[in-house]
Amino acid sequence: MKTKTQKRQILAHLENGGSLTTLGAFKKFGCTRLAARVLDLRRDGHPVKSERISINGKHVAKYSI
Repeated sequence: MKTKTQKRQILAHLENGGSLTTLGAFKKFGCTRLAARVLDLRRDGHPVKSERISINGKHVAKYSI
C-alpha cells in the first residue's frame, strides 16, 4: 500500500534529523498529502512537531521530530 510506504519514508527522514514541508515531501517522496501522513504518524505515537515558517511571503508548516 503506497500510504504505508510514504509514511515509512517520511518517518525515516524525520528520525534521521530531517525536516519537511509539503513541497519537500512532494519532491522527495511524491507525497501530495503530507499533513495526512503527519497525522497518521502522530496517531501512531510519534512526536512530530510542526513549525510555521515563511517562504517567499507565504506561511507553510515545517515538520520535524
